[in-house]
Amino acid sequence: MATETRARNQRTDGEAILELDGLTKTFGAFAAIDDVSMTVERGEFRSVIGPNGAGKTTLFNLISGALPVTEGTVYFDGEEITDRSPPERVARGIGRSFQISNVFGGLSVRENIRLAAQADRRSEYNLLESFFKPTNRYEEINAETGRILERIDLTHVAEEEADALAYGDRRRLEIGVVLATDPDLVLFDEPTAGMSVEETRETIDLIEEVLVDQTLLLIEHDIELVMELSDRITVLNRGEILAEGTPEEIAENRDVQDAYLGGMTE
Repeated sequence: MATETRARNQRTDGEAILELDGLTKTFGAFAAIDDVSMTVERGEFRSVIGPNGAGKTTLFNLISGALPVTEGTVYFDGEEITDRSPPERVARGIGRSFQISNVFGGLSVRENIRLAAQADRRSEYNLLESFFKPTNRYEEINAETGRILERIDLTHVAEEEADALAYGDRRRLEIGVVLATDPDLVLFDEPTAGMSVEETRETIDLIEEVLVDQTLLLIEHDIELVMELSDRITVLNRGEILAEGTPEEIAENRDVQDAYLGGMTE
């Protein structure tokens, strides 16, 4: 794993792919996110950590467009997207995996992947084709679906309904759905939640393998995992950035230890 992380660092050349400037989200008098500014470089594996209620998922919701921004600006790949809708952000190259698996349980594994791939390419087909052209005639989409199934190692269950999958395979499928949208930036909200130690390692290995060319922004409670995988870490506390830095810098930061890590280096 360390070798893969070093390979990621070599691809991080200082070019910003995501920039947040003074991002704020209030609910009444409560500021869930309070004046957060952050820059994520292309190719970076950035983790966002913090205690429960720190604002991590709210931050992801603002980046993905699931929640409107109260104040501040979001830039993606040099373009302001603060007021763009979630589908527009997906089309621009932002993919998101949620804490709770959100695949279509009544559809097959193949159909879940194909729908995501088809949605990503909808602009390539005119309206009449979208309504009347049979899905099985989209040769490019079907081919891409097959490639993704192989990459996430679910070809052997491709025709099974998603609801019939084991939990770990459902999470693999969700990674495949995100991958099918061809994202440049992927937001992962606790992708290993509810997994065993073995399933966690397999999932992280899969993320590193199939998304090695993407920029990853991760929410994760497994601190050992975060320290092992991350290029940089952002620590949130009460909606504000408490600290940012490399895993080594975060582990040695006294404010972080006092607020969150509990003196992990002692």
